[in-house]
Amino acid sequence: MMLEEIIIAGFGGQGVMSMGQLIAYAGMLEGKGVSWLPSYGPEQRGGTANCAVVISDEPVSSPLVTNPTTAIVLNNPSFDKFEPRVHAGGLLIINSSLVMRVTERTDINVIEIPATDLANDLGNSRVANMILLGGFLEQTKIVTTDSIIESLKKVLSEDKHHLIDVNKQALHKGSSFIGARPILT
Repeated sequence: MMLEEIIIAGFGGQGVMSMGQLIAYAGMLEGKGVSWLPSYGPEQRGGTANCAVVISDEPVSSPLVTNPTTAIVLNNPSFDKFEPRVHAGGLLIINSSLVMRVTERTDINVIEIPATDLANDLGNSRVANMILLGGFLEQTKIVTTDSIIESLKKVLSEDKHHLIDVNKQALHKGSSFIGARPILT
């Protein structure tokens, strides 16, 4: 049975919620069982934000994730909170442009992606989340990139559809980064 329990965490405004929504929508498009559970700090922009996504080839019984199989962390406070919770044998994806911490765990797989730097190379720092998502998809193959791109049309409001192309570029940049780099264990 395939069951992936994912925590995505960062500051409000980093696209944490949209990453989770995209994975959930893509899973639905592919006929998988999914759940998406957002969690916000007291502030919106700049406050802490995380979401839990569960994706399975069977119906999801609970949206709660305490020990994720994957944690994608976009800032230092999120690293501090979720790195210890990653299930042994799980995956920790770090935006190494912003996270200055290094894990001492030897029982998880760690991928460091300089997502903000790579997004700046694309001319849009706001797509760092999509670079991380592209790396996650390349590593796990949990859903297809095509399903994510199709889901962008639902997650992005109509007035933001002009951003679909740069989001596609970011997904592919993250995927290529992983394809060209060994995983640290």
